[in-house]
Amino acid sequence: MDAKDSAMNNFSCPEYASQLSQALTSADWSQVTQLGQILQNAITENRALYICGNGGSAGNAQHLANDFLYGVSPKKAKSLRVEALSANCSVLTCLGNDLGYQHIFSRQIDVKGNVGDVLIVLSGSGNSANIVEAILAAKQKQMITVGILGYKGGKAKELVDLPIHFAIDDMQISEDLQLIVGHMLMRMLCDEGAC
Repeated sequence: MDAKDSAMNNFSCPEYASQLSQALTSADWSQVTQLGQILQNAITENRALYICGNGGSAGNAQHLANDFLYGVSPKKAKSLRVEALSANCSVLTCLGNDLGYQHIFSRQIDVKGNVGDVLIVLSGSGNSANIVEAILAAKQKQMITVGILGYKGGKAKELVDLPIHFAIDDMQISEDLQLIVGHMLMRMLCDEGAC
Protein backbone atom coordinates (compact mmCIF):
# COMPACT_ATOMS: atom_id res chain seq x y z
CA MET A 1 0.00 0.00 0.00
CA ASP A 2 1.47 3.37 -0.98
CA ALA A 3 0.99 6.73 0.80
CA LYS A 4 -1.85 7.70 -1.55
CA ASP A 5 -3.82 4.54 -0.69
CA SER A 6 -3.17 5.14 3.00
CA ALA A 7 -4.58 8.71 2.77
CA MET A 8 -7.67 7.41 0.99
CA ASN A 9 -8.22 4.86 3.75
CA ASN A 10 -8.22 7.61 6.38
CA PHE A 11 -11.04 9.51 4.67
CA SER A 12 -14.66 8.54 5.23
CA CYS A 13 -17.44 9.82 2.96
CA PRO A 14 -20.16 8.97 5.51
CA GLU A 15 -18.23 10.80 8.25
CA TYR A 16 -17.90 13.93 6.07
CA ALA A 17 -21.61 13.76 5.19
CA SER A 18 -22.46 13.31 8.86
CA GLN A 19 -20.41 16.37 9.89
CA LEU A 20 -22.11 18.49 7.21
CA SER A 21 -25.52 17.19 8.25
CA GLN A 22 -24.82 17.95 11.92
CA ALA A 23 -23.76 21.50 11.05
CA LEU A 24 -26.99 21.98 9.11
CA THR A 25 -29.30 20.57 11.77
CA SER A 26 -27.70 22.51 14.64
CA ALA A 27 -27.65 25.89 12.84
CA ASP A 28 -29.70 28.92 13.85
CA TRP A 29 -31.36 29.83 10.55
CA SER A 30 -32.96 33.03 11.87
CA GLN A 31 -29.88 35.04 10.82
CA VAL A 32 -30.20 33.74 7.26
CA THR A 33 -33.83 34.88 7.23
CA GLN A 34 -32.63 38.27 8.51
CA LEU A 35 -30.09 38.46 5.70
CA GLY A 36 -32.83 37.57 3.21
CA GLN A 37 -34.76 40.64 4.38
CA ILE A 38 -31.64 42.82 4.14
CA LEU A 39 -31.11 41.68 0.55
CA GLN A 40 -34.79 42.17 -0.32
CA ASN A 41 -34.49 45.73 0.96
CA ALA A 42 -31.33 46.19 -1.13
CA ILE A 43 -33.29 45.18 -4.24
CA THR A 44 -36.16 47.53 -3.37
CA GLU A 45 -33.82 50.44 -2.59
CA ASN A 46 -31.44 49.73 -5.50
CA ARG A 47 -28.49 49.22 -3.16
CA ALA A 48 -25.38 47.28 -4.17
CA LEU A 49 -24.15 44.00 -2.71
CA TYR A 50 -20.44 43.19 -2.54
CA ILE A 51 -19.16 39.70 -1.69
CA CYS A 52 -15.58 38.71 -0.93
CA GLY A 53 -13.50 35.78 0.28
CA ASN A 54 -10.16 34.06 -0.28
CA GLY A 55 -9.39 30.81 -2.09
CA GLY A 56 -12.46 28.60 -2.28
CA SER A 57 -14.47 31.37 -0.65
CA ALA A 58 -13.45 33.70 -3.51
CA GLY A 59 -14.87 31.14 -5.92
CA ASN A 60 -18.03 30.94 -3.82
CA ALA A 61 -18.32 34.75 -3.90
CA GLN A 62 -18.32 34.63 -7.70
CA HIS A 63 -20.82 31.76 -7.78
CA LEU A 64 -23.23 33.59 -5.47
CA ALA A 65 -22.85 36.86 -7.37
CA ASN A 66 -24.10 35.00 -10.44
CA ASP A 67 -27.03 33.54 -8.49
CA PHE A 68 -28.02 36.92 -7.06
CA LEU A 69 -27.70 38.74 -10.38
CA TYR A 70 -29.53 36.26 -12.59
CA GLY A 71 -30.88 33.34 -10.56
CA VAL A 72 -33.06 35.55 -8.35
CA SER A 73 -35.00 36.90 -11.32
CA PRO A 74 -34.26 35.14 -14.62
CA LYS A 75 -37.38 36.53 -16.31
CA LYS A 76 -36.97 40.18 -15.24
CA ALA A 77 -34.25 42.54 -14.10
CA LYS A 78 -35.48 42.55 -10.48
CA SER A 79 -32.23 41.34 -9.03
CA LEU A 80 -29.42 42.55 -6.85
CA ARG A 81 -26.76 44.89 -8.14
CA VAL A 82 -23.98 42.56 -7.06
CA GLU A 83 -20.24 42.22 -7.48
CA ALA A 84 -17.76 39.62 -6.29
CA LEU A 85 -14.71 41.64 -5.26
CA SER A 86 -12.50 38.65 -6.03
CA ALA A 87 -13.51 38.49 -9.71
CA ASN A 88 -11.16 40.97 -11.42
CA CYS A 89 -7.61 39.58 -11.39
CA SER A 90 -6.15 42.83 -12.79
CA VAL A 91 -7.59 44.82 -9.88
CA LEU A 92 -6.53 42.20 -7.32
CA THR A 93 -2.95 41.99 -8.56
CA CYS A 94 -2.63 45.77 -8.88
CA LEU A 95 -3.92 46.42 -5.37
CA GLY A 96 -1.95 43.52 -3.91
CA ASN A 97 1.25 44.74 -5.52
CA ASP A 98 0.83 48.47 -4.89
CA LEU A 99 -1.04 48.61 -1.57
CA GLY A 100 -0.56 45.16 -0.04
CA TYR A 101 -2.73 42.05 -0.10
CA GLN A 102 -4.63 43.15 3.00
CA HIS A 103 -6.18 46.00 0.96
CA ILE A 104 -7.40 44.08 -2.13
CA PHE A 105 -11.03 44.28 -0.99
CA SER A 106 -11.05 47.36 1.23
CA ARG A 107 -9.78 49.65 -1.53
CA GLN A 108 -12.57 48.46 -3.82
CA ILE A 109 -15.08 49.21 -1.03
CA ASP A 110 -13.51 52.66 -0.54
CA VAL A 111 -14.07 53.45 -4.22
CA LYS A 112 -17.40 51.73 -4.93
CA GLY A 113 -19.27 51.46 -1.64
CA ASN A 114 -22.11 53.76 -0.60
CA VAL A 115 -24.20 54.24 2.52
CA GLY A 116 -26.73 51.41 2.84
CA ASP A 117 -24.92 49.02 0.50
CA VAL A 118 -24.27 45.49 1.78
CA LEU A 119 -20.99 43.60 2.21
CA ILE A 120 -20.97 39.83 2.72
CA VAL A 121 -17.64 38.31 3.70
CA LEU A 122 -17.10 34.56 3.30
CA SER A 123 -14.41 33.17 5.57
CA GLY A 124 -13.48 30.02 7.39
CA SER A 125 -11.42 31.60 10.17
CA GLY A 126 -12.75 35.16 10.02
CA ASN A 127 -9.21 36.38 10.68
CA SER A 128 -7.77 37.08 7.21
CA ALA A 129 -6.38 40.61 7.14
CA ASN A 130 -8.08 41.47 3.85
CA ILE A 131 -11.47 40.32 5.20
CA VAL A 132 -11.07 42.36 8.39
CA GLU A 133 -9.97 45.43 6.38
CA ALA A 134 -12.97 45.04 4.04
CA ILE A 135 -15.35 45.04 7.02
CA LEU A 136 -13.69 48.12 8.52
CA ALA A 137 -13.87 49.96 5.18
CA ALA A 138 -17.55 49.05 4.80
CA LYS A 139 -18.30 50.31 8.31
CA GLN A 140 -16.61 53.63 7.44
CA LYS A 141 -19.02 53.85 4.48
CA GLN A 142 -22.00 53.02 6.74
CA MET A 143 -22.69 49.84 4.82
CA ILE A 144 -24.42 46.78 6.30
CA THR A 145 -21.83 44.07 7.03
CA VAL A 146 -22.49 40.34 7.15
CA GLY A 147 -20.17 37.37 7.65
CA ILE A 148 -20.75 33.73 6.73
CA LEU A 149 -18.10 32.18 8.96
CA GLY A 150 -16.70 28.89 10.20
CA TYR A 151 -14.36 27.82 13.02
CA LYS A 152 -14.68 30.33 15.91
CA GLY A 153 -15.69 33.17 13.60
CA GLY A 154 -12.55 35.16 14.41
CA LYS A 155 -12.32 38.94 14.31
CA ALA A 156 -14.98 39.11 11.59
CA LYS A 157 -17.62 37.66 13.92
CA GLU A 158 -17.05 40.52 16.36
CA LEU A 159 -17.00 43.23 13.68
CA VAL A 160 -19.91 42.45 11.35
CA ASP A 161 -23.46 43.63 11.95
CA LEU A 162 -24.85 40.16 11.26
CA PRO A 163 -22.68 37.07 11.83
CA ILE A 164 -23.91 33.80 10.35
CA HIS A 165 -21.59 31.47 12.19
CA PHE A 166 -21.15 27.71 11.86
CA ALA A 167 -18.86 26.45 14.63
CA ILE A 168 -17.24 23.76 12.47
CA ASP A 169 -13.46 23.28 12.41
CA ASP A 170 -13.32 22.15 8.79
CA MET A 171 -12.55 24.41 5.84
CA GLN A 172 -14.31 22.34 3.21
CA ILE A 173 -17.53 22.05 5.23
CA SER A 174 -17.31 25.79 6.00
CA GLU A 175 -17.15 26.47 2.26
CA ASP A 176 -20.02 24.03 1.58
CA LEU A 177 -22.14 25.96 4.09
CA GLN A 178 -21.39 29.28 2.37
CA LEU A 179 -22.97 27.98 -0.83
CA ILE A 180 -25.89 26.37 1.00
CA VAL A 181 -26.70 29.69 2.70
CA GLY A 182 -26.34 31.50 -0.63
CA HIS A 183 -28.70 29.09 -2.35
CA MET A 184 -31.23 29.46 0.48
CA LEU A 185 -31.09 33.22 0.02
CA MET A 186 -31.53 32.91 -3.72
CA ARG A 187 -34.65 30.82 -3.16
CA MET A 188 -35.99 33.36 -0.63
CA LEU A 189 -35.53 36.21 -3.09
CA CYS A 190 -36.56 34.35 -6.21
CA ASP A 191 -39.48 35.46 -8.36
CA GLU A 192 -42.51 33.29 -7.79
CA GLY A 193 -42.28 30.19 -9.96
CA ALA A 194 -38.85 31.10 -11.33
CA CYS A 195 -36.78 28.83 -9.06
